Formats: sequence, C-alpha cells, structure tokens
Amino acid sequence: MKIQNVLTTKGTQVITIHPEQSIREALNLLVSHNIGALVVIDRTGQIAGIISERDIIRAAAQDEALFSQPVHAIMTSPVITGSPEDDLESVAHTMTEKRIRHLPVIDQGRLVGIVSIGDVVKAQRDKYRGEVDTLQTQILESSV
Repeated sequence: MKIQNVLTTKGTQVITIHPEQSIREALNLLVSHNIGALVVIDRTGQIAGIISERDIIRAAAQDEALFSQPVHAIMTSPVITGSPEDDLESVAHTMTEKRIRHLPVIDQGRLVGIVSIGDVVKAQRDKYRGEVDTLQTQILESSV
C-alpha cells in the first residue's frame, strides 16, 4: 500500500502557516482544525519547517512568553517528507525511527498532503483486516 492510498481516503487538505506568524496563531489553527501539526510554508511556497503541538508544549515549559514569538523560533527544520509513491511500511518505519508523528507529502515539488502516524496505523489495520476476512472466507468455502 502507498501513501497515495491514504491520501485518497483522508483527503489532501493541509493546514499551513508562515514562519513569521506567531505561535499563538499556530495554536489557534491547531485547535480550530483539531490537528496535531502545521506545515510551515515560506513566501515562495516551499516547506520551511513543521510545528507540532509537542513542539509548542516543550517550548512553553521553558518560556512563558513563547506565544508572541514567531513560528520559526521553534519549528523543526529541515522537514522529513514523503512522496505519494512511498510504501506505507517504509513510511511507518521512518516515522517510528525518527520519532515523528506527521509526514508532509511532496509530489513534483508541491505539497500535496500530510499523513499522521494514526493515518498509517489505520491504513495498515484496514489492510490486515481485509486479508483476515479474505482468509476466513476461503477457509469457510473450502470446508463446505
């Protein structure tokens, strides 16, 4: 299974923010869209970084004045990205090894989606559930 399969099911909308916007604005976007990360896009439309709930919480524990600072102060950069053709197993491995929960998806230099570790786990679960159902059907048909 490929990342494209996940994007076909979940959609390709990506909520973004600019590096100069405040962390408070980032928080408002995260809350209003019920998401865990924002892709940071520069003025040319290229990915400049990513900022997650965890990034904000960890920084807030160190600095209470954080919320008026710009996103680029705490964003993660460079960003690990994937492509629509990436195999889901390798994506799951990368996300686990690199300890990341969100993977922006790039196709021909354009941001075309984002997958979370939850999306990956759900897709794998659905795949395995389908395989189990097929095997059960085959077993039942062969015993008749």
